[in-house]
Amino acid sequence: MKNYDIIVIGSGGGAKIVSPAARLGLKVAVIEKEALGGTCLNRGCIPSKMLIHPADVAIAIREAKKFDLHVEGDLAVDFSRLITRISQTVDGDSQKIAIGYQKNPNIDFYHTEGRFVANKTIRVDETTISADKIFLAVGARPRIPPIPGLTGTPFMTSTKALRNTRLPKSMVVVGGGLIAVELGHAYGAFGTDVHFLVRHRLLPREDAELAEEFSRIFSKAHHVHLGVVPGGVEFSQDRFTISYQNTQGQNNKITVEALLVATGVMANTDQLGLETTDIKLNEQGFIQVDDYLQTSVKDVYALGDCTGRYLYRHSVNFEGEHLMRTLFIEKSPQAIRYPPMPHAVFTHPQVAGVGKTEEELKKEGVDYVVGLNPYAKSAMGMARLSDHGFVKILIERKNRKILGAHIVGDEASDMIHMIIALMTKDGTLDDLLNMIYIHPSLPEIVRNAARNAYGELKQNHNNQIPNSKQSTIPNDQNSKHRR
Repeated sequence: MKNYDIIVIGSGGGAKIVSPAARLGLKVAVIEKEALGGTCLNRGCIPSKMLIHPADVAIAIREAKKFDLHVEGDLAVDFSRLITRISQTVDGDSQKIAIGYQKNPNIDFYHTEGRFVANKTIRVDETTISADKIFLAVGARPRIPPIPGLTGTPFMTSTKALRNTRLPKSMVVVGGGLIAVELGHAYGAFGTDVHFLVRHRLLPREDAELAEEFSRIFSKAHHVHLGVVPGGVEFSQDRFTISYQNTQGQNNKITVEALLVATGVMANTDQLGLETTDIKLNEQGFIQVDDYLQTSVKDVYALGDCTGRYLYRHSVNFEGEHLMRTLFIEKSPQAIRYPPMPHAVFTHPQVAGVGKTEEELKKEGVDYVVGLNPYAKSAMGMARLSDHGFVKILIERKNRKILGAHIVGDEASDMIHMIIALMTKDGTLDDLLNMIYIHPSLPEIVRNAARNAYGELKQNHNNQIPNSKQSTIPNDQNSKHRR
């Protein structure tokens, strides 16, 4: 038995504990059977954005003619070289992490699988190890639906799609969530004819009004089949034939060169040997944790995707930093309190959100107003010839608190940050209204949405709202059409 101060299984979000703990002089074991860096670095956030940004550039070039700019010839992509560059870059970063761990005398890196054999005892190859505190950050992997005929075919998951060096002429994407639309968008921008088979709607977790606008624009660039269920897959002569049924019960088939399955994820908890422990899972296979991120076994914690709370790298970073600070720096365990958790979908058009959706507020019976402003109704929207997109802000009627915000359109992932900041500080509509915005700029669309929310409040309350700062917005500036 070899004893450590800390064992970390998983090297993605777990990195927020490994190196900081080692710098404090603690003896740390990190267990990772795959490349160091986790999903984000190797098969998620970073390589996908390195693929998506060139895709966005390709779209911008194709759309240049609307600005009276003419590009001669057809746009071509060296897809193999692009994917190779991306893979080499992330592989290099992963190898740098390994070198750093190997040089640190306080870190033992086990490049293998780790499985529990008791509550706080883990087997790695022929070695048995234990620790005062154990952290599980094992992440999640693509969930493969039980579609008849799928098993045994060379279909792609998101992992394979980011390493695939051949650009197919045609592809079916099964799924309509974040990963499906991001990767489908990228392949489509490079010239693949993409068909989406979607059971319900695109981006089902987004605010419904935003999802409708997204679907309207996205469907112009891709073939989107809504309300369909895949019935089977055949693979013959290097072609996939996917059968599917629509809501009217009609059966259809489509034959393509490539198939991408992106229907969600499942936790990697089935690979930990948890049946030998008292660590509990929920019905979906995610690890149950309390407000301190502790599992049902004392001093064994879990964070990130394997808990099923939030499936973002920025959320596991927050969790890892919280655990490091409270357990080892302040040495005073504290319940985690999440600030507003934002997200973005890097596709075309781009999507971002924070806080509640309108559907959630209706379900909770919250009294709220909506401020919505299209990109086109702004000076910068005019400059960009915007024909789609909007900013939507949800405001609590009584105290003007910002409850949520949802953006679809150019630079949504950047635009949302000003609202994230205000929501984190319990900001109100008045804070948005009393700011001075650079003119012309895209954030003026946020201001215009705030003005429209103010107009809704004024119309219904004659602008008499107690316990609220007086807004400086002029009475004539609440029009939905004001730029």
